[in-house]
Amino acid sequence: MKSFAELPLLEPIQRAVKEEGYTVPTPIQAQSILPLLEGRDLLGCAQTGTGKTAAFTLPLLQKLATNSIRAGRNAPRALILAPTRELAAQIEKSIRVYGKYLHITSTVIFGGVGQQNQVNALSRGVDILVATPGRLLDLMGQGYIHLDKVEFFVLDEADRMLDMGFINDIRKIILKLPAKRQSLFFSATLEPKVIALARTLVRDPVHVAVTPEIPTVEKIVQSVYFVDGHKKDALLVKLVSDAAVKRVIVFTQMKHIANKVAGMLNQAGIRAEAIHGNKSQGARIAALAAFRRGTVRVLVATDIAARGIDIDGVTHVINYELPNEPETYIHRIGRTARAGADGHAISFCSAPERGYLHSIERLIHKQIPVVHSEEFHSDAAMNSTATSSRSFTPNSRGRRARPGGNARRSGFGGRGGSGGRSGSDSRGGRSNSGSRSARR
Repeated sequence: MKSFAELPLLEPIQRAVKEEGYTVPTPIQAQSILPLLEGRDLLGCAQTGTGKTAAFTLPLLQKLATNSIRAGRNAPRALILAPTRELAAQIEKSIRVYGKYLHITSTVIFGGVGQQNQVNALSRGVDILVATPGRLLDLMGQGYIHLDKVEFFVLDEADRMLDMGFINDIRKIILKLPAKRQSLFFSATLEPKVIALARTLVRDPVHVAVTPEIPTVEKIVQSVYFVDGHKKDALLVKLVSDAAVKRVIVFTQMKHIANKVAGMLNQAGIRAEAIHGNKSQGARIAALAAFRRGTVRVLVATDIAARGIDIDGVTHVINYELPNEPETYIHRIGRTARAGADGHAISFCSAPERGYLHSIERLIHKQIPVVHSEEFHSDAAMNSTATSSRSFTPNSRGRRARPGGNARRSGFGGRGGSGGRSGSDSRGGRSNSGSRSARR
């Protein structure tokens, strides 16, 4: 498909898509939309940035709009399951954007906020429910949600769900779904445990596999500083004090480091806010709003908390700590250079992180240019032989922490830096830390 106009979508959906400025479908949209309109199950291997949300949202809206079934009280017709609050909110926002000319209702539920508004929305009846696993099970247990009328089920970012420890929750949810339904399964990787879960969900699925458009990284000016851990703070202050750094996201691996960095910047007179899984949903929303308005110039984020953030005008991304999985680097730096704007990605690499940099450079097929700063440059970091097969957590003093196992189960957590079930959801009172194409 060379354009959205060629897709057999309803006129109200075409109008909404056109108003968003989308003209050319991404590969996953071109491969998925027609089979989904035909009622096929789908097994998709796709990461963030490939346009998968529109790939399943557009046909889902059309299928719901073209039959006369009405949503019942507390009984959604479609269920979309996402691992984090931010991603769930972003998906529901996309549903409202693409379906604004349809009589389709939707709501999103997640932990970390009071449940009453969510309960009220469900009682009025919604066609599409977007949910995180913990809050969904909570409300099911209280009798506020029944899944026996679900016609369409979407499991998004299944590999992240498993890494965050949601496997048992997902199995409980699946048991409550009707056998007759259309199921969609998306994962960034297809490891054996992911395939095993997929087999319990999809029947004779269409297989779609796409990769992030790595060449888009070429639009971003990338650089790396080899720096000892105890000098990272001073280097960060110097960089963000530059007037050219107008709106910046600083990435850390761990929540307490995000807090430390944000506090340090504020003490230096630079307005900064941290977002991570231990922050309340209200605090996250307020921080993002201030960042969008420009009253806060620096957002310090962990990878889990940053999922689903889509803010234009980010001039710089700074990796205060390098990610332990190279694909996460692509996700991080993709927060800048949006909508044709210029963008800069700056990474700090200490000696224990040298192996992570090697892995990133292998993925993007290029060496990241090194900035030799007389004040901050570390030969020890540049010449380190540390490899990504052994995991070291760099602390604020730049010393090596105790070696762990492989990077996937290191102190940095699993994919994208999430540890266990942290950063995603909340159950009850327990905190569980969560041409232009359509790329939402």
